Amino acid sequence: MAEPNAAPHAEIDPATAGVAANHEDKDDHDKPRDSKGWDGKLRVDKSVVVKYPADPNAEVQSDAEESEDEGPPPDEIQADEDLLDDVPDDEDDIELVHCKIGDMSKLRLERFKQMRRLCLRQNRIQTIEIPTDAAATLTEIDLYDNLISHVKGFDAFTELTSLDLSFNKIKHIKRLDHLKKLKDLYFVQNKISTIENLDGLTNLRQIELGANRVREIQNLETLTGLEELWLGKNKITEIKGLDTLTNLKILSIQSNRLRTISGLDKLVNLEELHISHNLLTSLDGLKHNTNLQVIDISSNPIEHLSGLETLTHLTEFWASNCKLSSFAEVEKQLKDKEELETVYFEGNPLQRTQPALYRNKVRLALPQIKQIDATYVRQV
Repeated sequence: MAEPNAAPHAEIDPATAGVAANHEDKDDHDKPRDSKGWDGKLRVDKSVVVKYPADPNAEVQSDAEESEDEGPPPDEIQADEDLLDDVPDDEDDIELVHCKIGDMSKLRLERFKQMRRLCLRQNRIQTIEIPTDAAATLTEIDLYDNLISHVKGFDAFTELTSLDLSFNKIKHIKRLDHLKKLKDLYFVQNKISTIENLDGLTNLRQIELGANRVREIQNLETLTGLEELWLGKNKITEIKGLDTLTNLKILSIQSNRLRTISGLDKLVNLEELHISHNLLTSLDGLKHNTNLQVIDISSNPIEHLSGLETLTHLTEFWASNCKLSSFAEVEKQLKDKEELETVYFEGNPLQRTQPALYRNKVRLALPQIKQIDATYVRQV
């Protein structure tokens, strides 16, 4: 496993230095999950990540609301329509990234009768205007990093399987309930406070709602085919409302306000749990998640590892910057995990008190391990 600070995509949103998200690697779950907050989907910059308070009973302070310029966008380049003049009419993949496009209608997209994918990332689009001529063939729309405030303009596009509206100014999820074929839906870094109006999207496999203003997990009961749910960097205080999502394999809920692990009993197929940067003091609540392979509890005020007894299929255990002090407990709780290959304990008292001996002690406690923090300890 490579050094985890390198995010799978280098693209960082120029307007939001704190969080960047990329979906191009969404099928590559072998990417490392970072003990500083990155989980492979939602990257949380070290400078803005929510750290637990010294007093576990203290409240995490609310993120300061952004002071964003709501005024008109800068001047667009002239003649947006010229950008596609040299593209043949039979092109099925239209991509214009960082082109200062403000008016979609000027692109004359109706020319492209076979268009399957439309990517207009990092532009200045405020209103979604896609000709309905493309509705029969268009399956993927990517409008990541624009100036969109309202979800509308998708009424005719019932063939969509992927929709990315991340890094916009959206406050409400609306007018998508008819997109029955949608599998991947991305709303990272918007202004959404309520999960709503998704009931009809029963084919969804993945939802990304990281870096919003969500306080409660709700209105997901009908999405029984969901396999990945990304809720990092919100304001959630309790895990609930997931009992019907029995196909869920990945749950990311790091950088929230959780004090306990609860509401996971029915998620028997869960393989990855990313729950770092919360206020957890215990690992109780995982007894029924026997298929867990990857768990990240980093940056929680956890002192003990009891609660892992049933997790016999663990391959990666991330616990950096907690309050773990006993190698004997590490051995007791993890030595029997025969499939365990990677552990992260940096930043714990057991590492800080004797840094020179730390790796050797981990190797003695867990002889099956192949990687300690970012260092391989034996040839794979």
